[in-house]
Amino acid sequence: MAERPSPLKAQDKLAFLLSLVPFLMEHERISVQDAADHFGVTPQQVRDAVELIAVSGIPGETGQYQHGDLFDLAWDDFEENDQIVLTNLVAIDDAPRFSGREAAALIAGLQYLSALPENADRTAIATLMAKLARGASGPPSQFAVGGSESDGTLALIRESVASGLQLEFDYVNSRGEHERRRVDPLRIESMDADWYLRGWCHLREAVRTFRIDRIGNPRVTTAPITTHAADVQLSDALFEGSENDLVVTIDVAPAAASLLADYLTDGARSTIVDGRTRTTLRVSHYHGLKRLVGGLPGMVTVVEPADARQAVAEWAAAGAAQYDSTAHSTTGAAH
Repeated sequence: MAERPSPLKAQDKLAFLLSLVPFLMEHERISVQDAADHFGVTPQQVRDAVELIAVSGIPGETGQYQHGDLFDLAWDDFEENDQIVLTNLVAIDDAPRFSGREAAALIAGLQYLSALPENADRTAIATLMAKLARGASGPPSQFAVGGSESDGTLALIRESVASGLQLEFDYVNSRGEHERRRVDPLRIESMDADWYLRGWCHLREAVRTFRIDRIGNPRVTTAPITTHAADVQLSDALFEGSENDLVVTIDVAPAAASLLADYLTDGARSTIVDGRTRTTLRVSHYHGLKRLVGGLPGMVTVVEPADARQAVAEWAAAGAAQYDSTAHSTTGAAH
């Protein structure tokens, strides 16, 4: 003889009631037996809870219960077919909802995540996307998220981790140099739209960070991974300095200072000069400094050393010259 569930204690009964309403809203129509199986209670306990919900609500401005102030359900379906269908919801419907555009933005992010190898065929993401669409105050905007060229590389990185074998690939570093690297993958991280692999590089015999879109011809080798994430201490900062880095003094607008946090030297002191923050940062070479300054136009000024200022100035002048030549050719064509 099957053991009957014991009566719910007061605390468990309250938790059951608080969980039951959202559950019924999500399923729209469900049998008493299915609800009982989900919560691990008897069908009669579900019926008693539903009848209690049906006499619950929030009184109106008069302090008395009026039509629409109580939960309601399809009583014929409930009494004759043992089916639960809520027909009137109280208070929960007044909760703030995402707008159609907000829901679309969240769904787009989830759709992007579902395209990543480790999230492929995950029903949880699809279910959450459907809930966001149903719960929005308006229909979400139509959109589509395309895959990226990095998806295949990400898939091979996951395969490397899952198989316990090292990953080998061609890599173009920020100096434009081509090298073949063999890596034990440790962690995948993203910054804005870029994805990065942090791994133990057997060429450098140290932890290195690789931008995924600079990886070419990746393949999983037959050599086992020798360094795992638990074997090394990875800092929270995506980019870590080394003793060969160049130290550069800059003036940066206060609004942009937080964007350079990963590049600042340890214990860097900051002073205010002409309304800007003067501090020091580390870069592996001046090519990286040029990209950094170019990404924050008008927000960063290189102070010293002199060769760093010259490298950035020459790079900016070369860029301006290209615009000038384009403008002249356009004017000539117009004549």
